[in-house]
Amino acid sequence: MTDLTRTDAVRRHDPAVRGFASDNYAGVHPEVLAAIALANGGHQIAYGEDDYTNHLQDVFRRHFGDKAEAYPVFNGTGANVVALQSLLPRWGAVVCAETAHIHVDEGGAPEKMGGIKLLTIPTPDGKLTPELLDRQAWGYGDEHRAQPLAVSITQSTELGTLYTADEIRAITEHAHELGMLVHVDGSRLANAAASLGQPLRAFTTDVGVDVLSFGGTKNGLLFGEVVVVLNPEWVRNIKYLRKTSMQLASKMRFVSVQFEALLSGDLYLRNAGHANAMASRLEAAVRNIDGVEVVRPVQANAVFAILPRDVSERLQKRYRFYFWNEHTGEVRWMCAFDTTEADIDAFAAAIAEEMGRA
Repeated sequence: MTDLTRTDAVRRHDPAVRGFASDNYAGVHPEVLAAIALANGGHQIAYGEDDYTNHLQDVFRRHFGDKAEAYPVFNGTGANVVALQSLLPRWGAVVCAETAHIHVDEGGAPEKMGGIKLLTIPTPDGKLTPELLDRQAWGYGDEHRAQPLAVSITQSTELGTLYTADEIRAITEHAHELGMLVHVDGSRLANAAASLGQPLRAFTTDVGVDVLSFGGTKNGLLFGEVVVVLNPEWVRNIKYLRKTSMQLASKMRFVSVQFEALLSGDLYLRNAGHANAMASRLEAAVRNIDGVEVVRPVQANAVFAILPRDVSERLQKRYRFYFWNEHTGEVRWMCAFDTTEADIDAFAAAIAEEMGRA
């Protein structure tokens, strides 16, 4: 008989160590781990015909409306590529901010895997507007130009800023008037909901968004994201695109049950709200340190700051974080669902100590 309780795995890290590089560095929330264990055992039909994935449709419809369709995938890049492909013919292009994750941080996956031309727009705060959209929404009917047929915005943005519901509505209305569909990269959509104090549908479904990528990994999940179709009249064929994009999980129940744990109650808000609060605490702490400049509004779980480069490099030996802009020395500090007040206070004390040596 096989001993199913035995493990030869060895813990190879110190679970007390925290960093500020990414909310992806965090582990898995205990309630999510418990849900995965609950879904284990026995056999369930593979490739999404399991009981957990079927129930997940009801979970997402409670948050995004009766027409919502949920398609679990492995990761955020896959979710974005699948979602964007669903909006476009072969000759279509996507308009996005110059700082958009799909442009800067996905290794060219939309272009390489999806065959999608990205038309970027510089923005000071990571947010598009109808007026900015017009800078790339032209050339319709010109066979020499990739046709701008979709818009992708990020909520919260790569610069830690938030769109209000009215701002997103203005974009969707303008885009739809131009014959464009709208995608939201929502890897941190829960952080936006917690900060805005609004239900998820208030700044997605109710303001005309057509499809979104809903994030879980940055908010306490082990792995997995979901492509959520909000406008099934125009967004079709996701199940085929998911398979051909290598994003169809055979044991999908273990992706779906995580989102059930996250969204059936208030776990998504508890996790995201805590991460946001820790970012606010960090901002307040470093604003009192001479020589540290917080350069962007803290509206979700990110703090962007500029401090002397040698100080940042010394700090990186004590805490992991990344330079956001190598030229200006701007750094990004991310907080997660498991960041504690003690973590923030210790990091702020380390910043003050290293600044004292500058």
